[in-house]
Amino acid sequence: MKTLTITRPDDWHTHVRNGAILQTVLPHTAAQFARAIIMPNLKPPVTTVAHALAYREEILQAVPTGANFTPLMTLYLTAATTVETIKAAAECEHVYAFKLYPAGATTNSDAGVADVTTIYPLLAAMEKYELPLLLHGEVTDESCDIFDRERVFIDRHLTAITRDFPDLRVVLEHVTTREAVQFVEAAGANVAATITPQHLLFNRNAMLAGGIRPHYYCLPILKRETHRQALIKAATSGSAKFFLGTDSAPHITHTKENACGCAGCYSAFGALELYAEAFEQADALDKLEGFASFYGADFYRLPRNTDTVTLQKSPWTVPAVYGEITPLKAGENLSWKLISA
Repeated sequence: MKTLTITRPDDWHTHVRNGAILQTVLPHTAAQFARAIIMPNLKPPVTTVAHALAYREEILQAVPTGANFTPLMTLYLTAATTVETIKAAAECEHVYAFKLYPAGATTNSDAGVADVTTIYPLLAAMEKYELPLLLHGEVTDESCDIFDRERVFIDRHLTAITRDFPDLRVVLEHVTTREAVQFVEAAGANVAATITPQHLLFNRNAMLAGGIRPHYYCLPILKRETHRQALIKAATSGSAKFFLGTDSAPHITHTKENACGCAGCYSAFGALELYAEAFEQADALDKLEGFASFYGADFYRLPRNTDTVTLQKSPWTVPAVYGEITPLKAGENLSWKLISA
């Protein structure tokens, strides 16, 4: 296959930051995707509808002229969130979900929730108003091995959440383990998951073997090959429960290349090319359109896009930097190239 044309996809989990970084990265997302769920972990976090609308305007100002891109806003769920805020979010046409970060789990998560059981009244309100809960599904106990944090979160919290709120729509974001895949597969139709390109393409050797490679460090962290294979199987299965979410997370290079580097892989520059590479390796390019273009829109109860994008089998080298950001696979080759969108 030399070219691949699919319905224009959406990104159901991305970070575009704000300020100068936004100006660098937003054009990449807008070139690839028609819509994107925007993460709210700014400083300060996006916790109100008013803040979300202001952030949306900042994003729209960064969309290149002629691009057709719609940001889908989310609010950061904290212990201080009120039922009134959830109701206001449900009534706002531009807010699509709440994001739950366990306190300390990842970048700018210090305002996250320390004890999930304390926010059960908020989850009940989200269930009532049909607002999805987007989960960074990791525990943050110092006693828990970092490679086990997703599995323990499922056992300790997610099983109870889905039992106690059976109609709550839940997206387990950026799943990384065989256990997460199995949980989502066994859950009801209201439970889904996003999968990133880095977790489809790489296992933890990419980050650690032969030296520490900080631009492959993300959270949840890359896992063993057995887990990567489970993710590949899920993404290429044709199941509507699994869909595209890049978790593209830009950081200025020096904040990753230091003694305590930031977590996150910047992939928005070539997200579709990265996914195409993973699906081609699995001999499943025919499954990419559903995963990238259909299942996420269906879960969020939005119409599927009607225009298309085309990828061509045309090797190219990823630049060393975009602005001050080192991308995933910097200086390495990709096999596919987006040629029309």
